[in-house]
Amino acid sequence: MAAFKREDADGVALVRFDRPPVNAMDLAVCDELGVLARGLERAPPKALVLTGTGTTFSAGLDLKVVPGYAPAERRKLVVAINRMVRFLYGLPCPVVAAVNGHAMAGGLILALACDVRIAADVPAKLALSEVNVGIPFPLGPLLVVGDSVAGAARRDLALLGRVYDPKGALASGFIDEVVPLDRVLARARERARELAALHGYTAIKAQLRAATLAQLDRAIAAEDDPIFKVWG
Repeated sequence: MAAFKREDADGVALVRFDRPPVNAMDLAVCDELGVLARGLERAPPKALVLTGTGTTFSAGLDLKVVPGYAPAERRKLVVAINRMVRFLYGLPCPVVAAVNGHAMAGGLILALACDVRIAADVPAKLALSEVNVGIPFPLGPLLVVGDSVAGAARRDLALLGRVYDPKGALASGFIDEVVPLDRVLARARERARELAALHGYTAIKAQLRAATLAQLDRAIAAEDDPIFKVWG
């Protein structure tokens, strides 16, 4: 069963992550989103909204499955993560995250790979928990964190494992708006349409991200990543 469901309205594509109970990611899910994002790259909508179902945007990697992967599967997973992040981060259209609840580890990376992040005003946890479980970042997530999170918030998220709530994340600058839960999707659509109306948006987005995307393209083409040296 597909983990992502797409629906379009007025040129804005809505993609829902729908893998109960917490929208966790394994190799198949990362491959699926990578293929979906590559298709959106080839035929971009006016804008894209990415959201989750239930009380969680995404809890990140499926820790009931991924630790059991053999080394070859782990290598494939890293390549799939980098490909997924690359095509989402590089989409030639505005991309807005409607963060409906918890966004942990790789789930927060998905939100950070979007251009704008609208979070629901709910008691959700937003964190990069890799440091707590001893999993270094693949190249794609590492580059996105470096590009999308500034100053002390980057240190606190990635190195110290700080857990934020939506308003704390707003104050730290990696969430752009916090709205009531029943408004989060509508506001994300509104913001997507506003961005799509900016005539130079796509071209300037490509300029700003060119170096990061080129670095990722090289790693993906070679199926290489510095994490292979330490991620056993």
